[in-house]
Amino acid sequence: MKSLENKVAIVTGAGSGIGKAVAFSFAAEGAKVVVSDINEEHGNAVVAEIVKNGGDAFFIKADTSKAVDNDNLVKQTVAHYGALHISVNNAGIGGEAAPTGEYPIESWEKVIGINLSGVFYGLRYQIPALLKSGGGSIINMASILGQVGTKFSPAYVAAKHGVVGLTKSAALEYADQKIRINSVGPGYIKTPLLEEHLSAEQMEGLVKLHPIGRLGEAQEIAELVLWLASDKASFVTGTYYAADGGYLAQ
Repeated sequence: MKSLENKVAIVTGAGSGIGKAVAFSFAAEGAKVVVSDINEEHGNAVVAEIVKNGGDAFFIKADTSKAVDNDNLVKQTVAHYGALHISVNNAGIGGEAAPTGEYPIESWEKVIGINLSGVFYGLRYQIPALLKSGGGSIINMASILGQVGTKFSPAYVAAKHGVVGLTKSAALEYADQKIRINSVGPGYIKTPLLEEHLSAEQMEGLVKLHPIGRLGEAQEIAELVLWLASDKASFVTGTYYAADGGYLAQ
């Protein structure tokens, strides 16, 4: 039997990168996957690939920075599949690069809105649905920058630190109600987000930050998320898991 057989899962930011890899991995393990993204074209392409490979998925467009979109995402999921067992709050952006004393207010509000408030809104509406389904697992996508700082990314660092703390608090509240909530901290991963915005020289600079000698792959993060979503991690909650090629060990 597949590890997520008959489970219903929401994955936000599933149109590309880590979210896409998670959606594919969940579907391969038998989950019914709700692919959510702000980009309809990318999201529908992921659904089409899952269905082509014999999986079950459908797309819901959602802006995770809006509470109403998170509410609607859960309601449509339950209406379509009848339950919700797993959620991966993955949607996120990098934001502008600038010193804190010069950081654009608009960028601060956007990064916090998507990367932190978006995770809270997800939890706010996912948890009641999981309780009605008898419990389940939520995985929040943090970052190595949820544990340490870096220059010129105050909004991103603040948001990801917030995700780690929010995860711990929520995990404690629902640990005795069969809901497990954990966060994952990827190092720098080869995703369109990086490749579109950084030069080859900048990418090489990032590689040097990782003792393992390379950037991570989206599928490597998806494998960790898959484990946390499954019953194999049944005694795991309130924890932050780094997958960072040794970045945080330095």
